[in-house]
Amino acid sequence: MPSIDVVDETFLAVPPERVAAEFAEPALWRRLWPDLDLEVMTDRGVQGIRWTVTGTLVGSMEVWLERVLDGTVLHYFLRAEPAAEPVGAGGARAARRDRARTLARQREAKAVAFGLKRRLERGRAAGVPPV
Repeated sequence: MPSIDVVDETFLAVPPERVAAEFAEPALWRRLWPDLDLEVMTDRGVQGIRWTVTGTLVGSMEVWLERVLDGTVLHYFLRAEPAAEPVGAGGARAARRDRARTLARQREAKAVAFGLKRRLERGRAAGVPPV
């Protein structure tokens, strides 16, 4: 199991095609994850993208877009290891460090999802059809 393992889900009241269009732009990737270098492993179009990750982390990342009701569930997965770890960096200290790194990446994932939600829904009130 990777030391950083993040899973997140957020509902956006917009069609998957609108969300997919956002992630189709590599320039967005650099703004969202400035410390990561992403290379497309699998482009599933309206269903999302899988990347290999290098930079401060090494592993894989995925955005899976699932059509649900009148919108999209944005599923986010990050499974990675820190790129520069000293050999033998184990024990309780490493476990605390890994938990802190995972928590930071979980918060980052939610910030990304809520940022997209605010922008794409444009302040849509609850119960109003998607934009």
